[in-house]
Amino acid sequence: MNRIPTDTLVVVADGEGARIFRNQGSEAAISLHQYDLLELMNMNDDGPAGSMPSESSGKQVDEATFAKQLAHGLNQGALTQQYQHLVLVADPGTLGRVRPLLHKEVMQRMVAEVGKTLTNSPLEDIERALQ
Repeated sequence: MNRIPTDTLVVVADGEGARIFRNQGSEAAISLHQYDLLELMNMNDDGPAGSMPSESSGKQVDEATFAKQLAHGLNQGALTQQYQHLVLVADPGTLGRVRPLLHKEVMQRMVAEVGKTLTNSPLEDIERALQ
C-alpha cells in the first residue's frame, strides 16, 4: 500500500453510502477520524451514471445514482482544493461506476484505490486494510 499522508481524505463507499475520514496520523501510523456520512439523496432529481439496462432493479439504479453523486462530490472537492490526497475504498462494482466519472484533478490526487467492501467494518479493520 502506498503511504497515506497526514490529512488525506479517505472515502469508504459502497452502492448505498460512504463514510468520509481524514488521516489524522502520519504516513507511518494511520489514524482515521470520521467526519461525514453520505447517503443517496434527491434520487428523483439525479439519475444514474451512464445508461442502465431496462431490466435493472431499483437497487441497481439507486447504486448507480449514488456512484454518480459520490463522483460529483469528489470532483467538486478536488476542483475547490478541499483535499490534496485521496484514498478511495469501495466494492469493485462501486469502483467501476465511480472511476469513469472522476475528473483528472481527482485522479491526480489519488494515493490509493482499494477494491474491498469495508463500509460497515470497524475503524480498526479499515485502518488495517490501508497499511
